[in-house]
Amino acid sequence: MTDATATATATATAVDTVLDTTVDTRPSKIVYVAEATAHGGREGYVTSQDGQIELKVAMPPELGGDGNGTNPEQLFAAGYSSCFHNALVLVGRRAGLDLTGSTVAAKVGLGPNRQRGYGLAVALSVSLPVLDAAVAAELVDAAHEVCPYSNATRGNIDVTILLG
Repeated sequence: MTDATATATATATAVDTVLDTTVDTRPSKIVYVAEATAHGGREGYVTSQDGQIELKVAMPPELGGDGNGTNPEQLFAAGYSSCFHNALVLVGRRAGLDLTGSTVAAKVGLGPNRQRGYGLAVALSVSLPVLDAAVAAELVDAAHEVCPYSNATRGNIDVTILLG
């Protein structure tokens, strides 16, 4: 192999490494399992195995229901916002940052997709009031890489993060 060939091969390998976006975010070990059961779909109720959740589920008025109960989108929004906030706290603590007063709000949209089914879109509104904007943006980016919900949704649904 000539020096030019060796250099080209090394450069190609380095570029391939940089361009490799197939990051495996699957867990290497399961450390906790949550269990919930739906009874009656969107017009029923949900329970958790440990009894912590017993909620009536109802279609929202926008989808023709009476809205007298929670719905899967609200539950997803609650889960994603709390999980993302915890990822912020974890990353912030590692960096020695003050996250006093921080919050994460999630909006989960539901609508028809092109395959005759339905899809979701998420908007996360992050407030980090005691951090300057550049540090806050870096923290949000790092949390987005750590958060299990972000890892599960990446490439599957649109997730917009608004920092304010």
